[in-house]
Amino acid sequence: MSNAGGARKGLKIGIAGKGGVGKTLIASTLARLAARSGKFSRVLAIDNDPSLNLGMALGLPLSKIGSPISEMKDLIKERTGVAPGESGPFKLNPKVSDIPDKFAVPGPDGVRLLVLGTIKDPGSGCLCSSNALVRELLYHLVVQRDELVVLDFEAGIESSMGRATSRGLDVLLVVVEPGQKSLQVGEKLAAMAKQLNIKHISAIVNKVSGERESLLVKEQLRAKNIDVMGIIPQSRGAVEADMNGVPLLDTVPGDVIVEAIKRILDNIVDQFYK
Repeated sequence: MSNAGGARKGLKIGIAGKGGVGKTLIASTLARLAARSGKFSRVLAIDNDPSLNLGMALGLPLSKIGSPISEMKDLIKERTGVAPGESGPFKLNPKVSDIPDKFAVPGPDGVRLLVLGTIKDPGSGCLCSSNALVRELLYHLVVQRDELVVLDFEAGIESSMGRATSRGLDVLLVVVEPGQKSLQVGEKLAAMAKQLNIKHISAIVNKVSGERESLLVKEQLRAKNIDVMGIIPQSRGAVEADMNGVPLLDTVPGDVIVEAIKRILDNIVDQFYK
């Protein structure tokens, strides 16, 4: 990647969290704000969550999003040598370098979306050639692509990434909300990420109702040695945007949530985009 200040490496940001904490809203808004900032020549958003909502959160109509790579049977057979449902030896390191440019969908603000799909549980009778393609593609996206990549992960990040891939992430953002159950889940995700040797792990606390709650949650996270990258307040604007099926960035661009995510992006760039 290059810009006015000279050549720079890409930046790889993973975002994880249990369903309902708001990680897809954060991932989509972060990607679009990064594209608007002019700091990155290209921004690629990756949907690796089973719900596959990142495209709509970015502002793409459902008809434009397309099928997940993990469900493209012809592509899987072409690259691995074995179609889903077939038995036989398959390539563990299939060619994937051209897939992002062939299958990524252009979205608002110049963000491109690649719907990856998920790694199926190897113990569930999964289609292993599909897993091989998705894992190799994730490695390519995280380790080899020279651009900003924002990955919306499924909660169980260990099923998606091996250690070689996880070491390529610049930062993993674990999204939590106030409340012991969510904080405990966040702690487990952070511990899992440490086992994968992810270099930097930080929490984002979403849906915070006030300064007192913010201070309390930050204190609890730091007591568990979890860094806090940012605090995002509650906002009626997010609820209304979700009900209308329109991105918050398009309906209320000055919303407190958008401003908080801007600050988080600035923090990430300052710390990791050297």
